Amino acid sequence: MIALFGMPVVKAYMGHVQDNAAESVRRVLDRLHDSEFSYEMDQGTIIKVKISVDKKKREATVDFTGTSPQQNTNFNAPAPVTRAAVLYVFRVMVDDDIPMNAGCLRPINIVVPEQSMLSPQYPAAVVAGNVETSQAVTNCLFGALGALSCSQGTMNNLTYGNDQYQYYETICSGSPAGPGFNGTDAVHVHMTNTRLTDPEVLEFRFPVVLEDFHIRKGSGGRGKWHAGDGIYRRVRFREKMDCAILSGHRRVPPFGLAGGEAGHIGENRVRRLNGNEEKLQGCDQTVLEAGEAVIIITPTAGGYGKA
Repeated sequence: MIALFGMPVVKAYMGHVQDNAAESVRRVLDRLHDSEFSYEMDQGTIIKVKISVDKKKREATVDFTGTSPQQNTNFNAPAPVTRAAVLYVFRVMVDDDIPMNAGCLRPINIVVPEQSMLSPQYPAAVVAGNVETSQAVTNCLFGALGALSCSQGTMNNLTYGNDQYQYYETICSGSPAGPGFNGTDAVHVHMTNTRLTDPEVLEFRFPVVLEDFHIRKGSGGRGKWHAGDGIYRRVRFREKMDCAILSGHRRVPPFGLAGGEAGHIGENRVRRLNGNEEKLQGCDQTVLEAGEAVIIITPTAGGYGKA
């Protein structure tokens, strides 16, 4: 392209793409008003956001002041994770077909307090920041904008293995409802946007049996528009393995908006050899003997609007 058009023209059009993205976001801001939202996570931490819109300048400030301080857990999220969540949300709010680029954030000033769980200092643990806290930030922003009810808000990070096998999967649920549309059953949304290994491939490559994987009909949050339904997944091990789960919304239900009902909380269980089921915490680990199974029941998104 540079050989054909020359460097000045290519640079100019790179600028045009970003200018167009910035203008697209400004058109979104023209429709918004000042708002705020508070989001509680299972650990008791709070993410707060206040969105202030300057109609004259066609700019907005997204301020996370009031968010819980840096934690001793691994649910801290480095500041770029929050910045990426803000970029994602405002890009989603744009109806125009534009490429994701830095111009989207040009009209937005992001304030993240230092030493909060969204801007931790070394050596804070941050492994759950990208997979879990990022979604809390995203849901909090959509809640403030009144645009979308809460998603399942977790990746349901399930890991298991031994000296020979190691496996990591994320597990879907229904998508949230919004003004004028229902959610979709059993899909990945926001930061959970990953693919799950086909059952045949999973059982061929690993000493496990996928006993049950079904959609829980009617489990999505109710409302004028209802959320998609979540799932039930049960995996039996054919060898002794360590198993760990990193998940959210096992205590706090995903919120509904505009009078819509909250979704259901998720559950983690283990079925032992004697048939008894033990409950696991949202973040937990255990050892499973051959013949035992892990069960994941995903939380479900909230509904939108009063039924």
